[in-house]
Amino acid sequence: MSHHAARTAGDLRTRAGLLAAGLASAAAAAHSAPAVSAFGPLRNRLMPRLAGQGRPDHVALTFDDGPDHLSTPHFLRLLESRGVRATFFLLGSMVVRSPGLAREIAAAGHEVALHGWAHRPLPLRHPRAARDDLARGRDLLADVLGEPPRLFRPPYGLMTTGAHLACRELGLVPVLWTAWGEDWRARATPRSVHDTVMGSLRGGGTVLLHDSDRTSATGSWRATLGALPRLLDTFGARGWETGPLRAHGGAFGDRSARPVALARQAARSAFYSE
Repeated sequence: MSHHAARTAGDLRTRAGLLAAGLASAAAAAHSAPAVSAFGPLRNRLMPRLAGQGRPDHVALTFDDGPDHLSTPHFLRLLESRGVRATFFLLGSMVVRSPGLAREIAAAGHEVALHGWAHRPLPLRHPRAARDDLARGRDLLADVLGEPPRLFRPPYGLMTTGAHLACRELGLVPVLWTAWGEDWRARATPRSVHDTVMGSLRGGGTVLLHDSDRTSATGSWRATLGALPRLLDTFGARGWETGPLRAHGGAFGDRSARPVALARQAARSAFYSE
């Protein structure tokens, strides 16, 4: 091979390598670009549906990372004593350990939604693996509760293009939040959780809290539980009704769902026939 031919072949290999690298980068960018939705103020302004914006006289109360047999029952008892229903985003890996508790959440009238199977950031996973994670969690909840979940919240609030496509395929609606309590931190206190939520919450917002320390500082759920009564009082004082996402209006109202009473009855039947 002549020197010129060798140089030309080398240039072609270099260009091919650069093209392959560019395509890989573009694919990676397409996979992770929607992760910008994790930034609260921008998400709340530009993506109100994804952020969980509902009717202005309502606040959607949501909990992540359960069901946890050590902590979730405390939240269920408190919510029952206040006559409040919420949305629980459950991890498949936790439902496997406590399927009866998942049924108890539904039987109490709460909305059960999917938080994925494993609590791993979707942008760090191959699109196929992310899709399989969602499908596995959805199918488990369908088996345990008798019907598939309708809502999905990604771990850490990080969506991807692949996750959006998977949600469309699996019949899931992704939803994040407009306010959180930073209740996963070791230094969280009932007061800090309350004040952090109220620092950004407006009517129509969705609140993110945790009923488990599965992915948080050990025992952090106690600060959340301690903050909950005051939060509910503050919501009421501002004229906001508190409830699950299904009562949030707009895109979150499940038009195809059975009446709540019938869904609750079905969940109870499944629970007692286990």
